[in-house]
Amino acid sequence: MAAPSAHTPSAHPYIVTADPDTDTIAGLLRRNATEFADLPALTSLDVDGAPTHTWAQLRDDVAAVARGLADLGLHSGLRMLIMAPSRPEHIITDLAAMSLGAIPCTAYSTLSSEQIAYVAEHSAAPVAVLAGEDELARWRPVLDRLPALRRIVVMDDAALPSGDERFVSYRELRDQGAAAHAADPDTYERAVADIRPDDPLAMIYTSGTTGVPKGVVLSHRNAIHEAVALRDLHDSPPHMSNVAYLPLAHIAERVLSIYLPIVGAGHVHTLADPSGVVGALGRVHPMQFFGVPRVWEKMVAGLKNMLAGLPEEKQTTLIQANELLQEGYKLRSAGKPVPDELAERIAQTDEAVLAPVRQMLGLDRLFLASSGAAALPVEVLYFIAGLGVEIHEVWGLSETTGAVTANTAGAFRAGTVGRPLQGVEVKRAEDGELLVRGPIVFLGYLQADGTIADATDEDGWFPTGDIGTIDEDGYVSITDRKKELIITAGGKNIAPSRIEALLKEHPLIGQAVAIGDNRPYVSALIVLDDEMAPAWASARGIEAITPAELAGHPQVTEEIDKAVQAANDRLARVEQVKRHTVLAKAWTPESGELTPTLKLKRRVINDRYHDDIEALYGS
Repeated sequence: MAAPSAHTPSAHPYIVTADPDTDTIAGLLRRNATEFADLPALTSLDVDGAPTHTWAQLRDDVAAVARGLADLGLHSGLRMLIMAPSRPEHIITDLAAMSLGAIPCTAYSTLSSEQIAYVAEHSAAPVAVLAGEDELARWRPVLDRLPALRRIVVMDDAALPSGDERFVSYRELRDQGAAAHAADPDTYERAVADIRPDDPLAMIYTSGTTGVPKGVVLSHRNAIHEAVALRDLHDSPPHMSNVAYLPLAHIAERVLSIYLPIVGAGHVHTLADPSGVVGALGRVHPMQFFGVPRVWEKMVAGLKNMLAGLPEEKQTTLIQANELLQEGYKLRSAGKPVPDELAERIAQTDEAVLAPVRQMLGLDRLFLASSGAAALPVEVLYFIAGLGVEIHEVWGLSETTGAVTANTAGAFRAGTVGRPLQGVEVKRAEDGELLVRGPIVFLGYLQADGTIADATDEDGWFPTGDIGTIDEDGYVSITDRKKELIITAGGKNIAPSRIEALLKEHPLIGQAVAIGDNRPYVSALIVLDDEMAPAWASARGIEAITPAELAGHPQVTEEIDKAVQAANDRLARVEQVKRHTVLAKAWTPESGELTPTLKLKRRVINDRYHDDIEALYGS
């Protein structure tokens, strides 16, 4: 995708329409099965030669599973939990529960047994659908503590426990449901016809960075307005293809791999293991790709590592081409025209040097590349733009059905998260917190008694918990989470995310957390990148050693010292990291320091590494 000089309307007539005021996701699924019956809808990348579901076949499977779930006692208003990676059965099951008027909720596969017990008890779900043995291992310890949970559907037959009537085979449920639907299709069609735009569509439990997870309930109107607003903002063509690799408990993945494809009759390719996403891009060559910042950061780190191994002449050619495209991108980001001579050089260089790189990476057909969930370092944004792929940053929450604001090809500013979507308002409270109002704001939080509590004020404004600014042209910038600002002993307010983002620009650093609340200066805990650090060490002749030994290796600590200094050079004096330590153990959602969406659990980190932190402030 060569970087466009400006966003221009596409030539295609948009033949796939949707109206948030009258349509539902269930109704649009029926439309796709009728009007686009033979177009591809859903393909698994995990099974070689896996058949692709057309839209007609997808709806047939949804109807079959819906009838099967209804026979288990699932009906309108009840909740249903799913724990499974991105795979066709997951999306089908989600849509099946929705078709009954029930509320599907995907739980992160990294939840501990105690966390599972909490969401299962709170949701009072009578049915849970699990992928296989890994998920069963997490659920087994707490199953007898969940009186509301009556049936557990297991997708993988080989993992199905025997001798326990609570467990049901997904395959058998689907097959029996298909027979019931063939004999009586009106039952399913009546259930779909009864759904209204303001009915619940799905629920997401927040990651719990600051406390107990909350059940965020979204409506059909929320999802369709979000999808239509994004489509119109980017003037996206119908029938876009994408790769679904993030957990479907992540609001961005739900919008991009369930709701947007239904609104635009797109083609979703599911990938169960997110670590294989780079290879998947090369297989699919998608038209749309969303990456959380860590995905883009790892891509850039890998490319830079690859560049370092090329012959000097080729390396120089690629670096100069990248810098040339960055030059044009930075001009347009600042709202300045690109001189004709520069534009011509960019076009020629792009075609000759960078187009083959994009084709190799599977990024050559990209219409829309985006990032969200956390701030993307500007240097990563620039480097990817230097490949001819412009990443449009967005900002949003589960409570806002995903994106509230977005940059576009024709209206963007690097380092901001863009401007509000159509029909959405954003304003800044006196303390800097951003408030949102509009049809993407969720129905409310699920209560333990099954009711849904509105979380907006009397004027409809939802407090996001994010601190930010809005410039005179309406571009929004996020500076930090309201509850995460550091206030030093000297009374200075510091945004830790900026410090952490600068530290993580070095490929050796996988995670970093800035410390300094009520302290005399800022310090940092640093964790090595578990993929890049061994490769970095090997390239420098450091023999294979344990992660703990690597964290303490003189060459590694010297390089980390340089990375900290490089970050400090771009920070105000009060923000600079005065002391730091490199930890020996990686942070993961499973180990507890990160949420499933890879956000820092600061409270856990502060408690768990109390002694390391105190040492940074000792004499």
